[in-house]
Amino acid sequence: MSVETIEKDLKSGKLKGVYLLYGEEIFILENCLKKIKSNFGELVNGINFIKIDESNIENIVSDISTPAFGYEKKLIIARDTGIFKKEAKKKEAKNTIIQKKISEYIAENIEIINETTVIVFIEKQADKIELYKTIEKYGEVCNFEKLKPVQIAKRLKAICNAYKVNVDENTLMYLIEICGTSMQDLINEIRKLIEYVGENGSIDKSAIDKLAIKQIDSVIFDLTGELGRKDITSAISTLKGLIYNKEPIQKILITLYNHFKKLYLLKLAVKYNRNLAESMKLKSNQMFLINKYKKQADYFKEVELKKIIEELIDLDANYKIGLIDINIGLESILCRYCSK
Repeated sequence: MSVETIEKDLKSGKLKGVYLLYGEEIFILENCLKKIKSNFGELVNGINFIKIDESNIENIVSDISTPAFGYEKKLIIARDTGIFKKEAKKKEAKNTIIQKKISEYIAENIEIINETTVIVFIEKQADKIELYKTIEKYGEVCNFEKLKPVQIAKRLKAICNAYKVNVDENTLMYLIEICGTSMQDLINEIRKLIEYVGENGSIDKSAIDKLAIKQIDSVIFDLTGELGRKDITSAISTLKGLIYNKEPIQKILITLYNHFKKLYLLKLAVKYNRNLAESMKLKSNQMFLINKYKKQADYFKEVELKKIIEELIDLDANYKIGLIDINIGLESILCRYCSK
């Protein structure tokens, strides 16, 4: 089941007997869970509303079969139980028994479950084990994958339309580019922009530049571009801006290292005619960044990127054993490159 389909079903008030919701897009997943609860109606903890986790998952069959005294149905939410992933052999026997027990119970009692219970399994990830396939057959399985920028822009556009605020697709893509692809972060940003421009107003790039909080990855893009142009004043200013905004210096170092590593891998991929996205290990919702990486890689020679990566690795090692102050070391690396 696609995210759009489950959202449509829940909007219409439909509830199935069994759900498995999993994936990285937590914000939309949690919104669907809220809708399930809303559609279900009154919830009384321990009576018609049962919470299950890893510590008590073995009791779920008993919880399903116990009547919700005084209520027509019960809602059971089993969150982060761990039974949908393949474990190491030590845990495998116990998990397999639980999986088999739940799977068989659902298959044999699905008609009763549909009449008396709504079971929602929520996991970060789910392997296609027997229990997964059983729920897929008798209930609904939805993988909440990270949305692609075009899908995100469509959702943000709908929010703007609801508040009678104008915004074009290019502006929304710019917002996504600098703020990342987290729906929670982007909805917070778009609400702020809607308040700023008001009803019948228009969101443009200048409004985004004034109000939006750039994600560290976007700022690192800026910093790297400034280095590529040998603009050390701007590069140091950008670095200090990150520190001023309380980004941990170790996080800045790691993000900068990962960024330069991607540029280096891109250079090698072009050199040896390899797939760029695969070489850089970009996720499906990051593909729109390829051209941006390509343009930035043109600032640097392959040997320069390799040297910067090596210096960042050395800085990390020396900082951890107390041989150098990480702030000074990072500024020194930037200055050394720009002085060449």
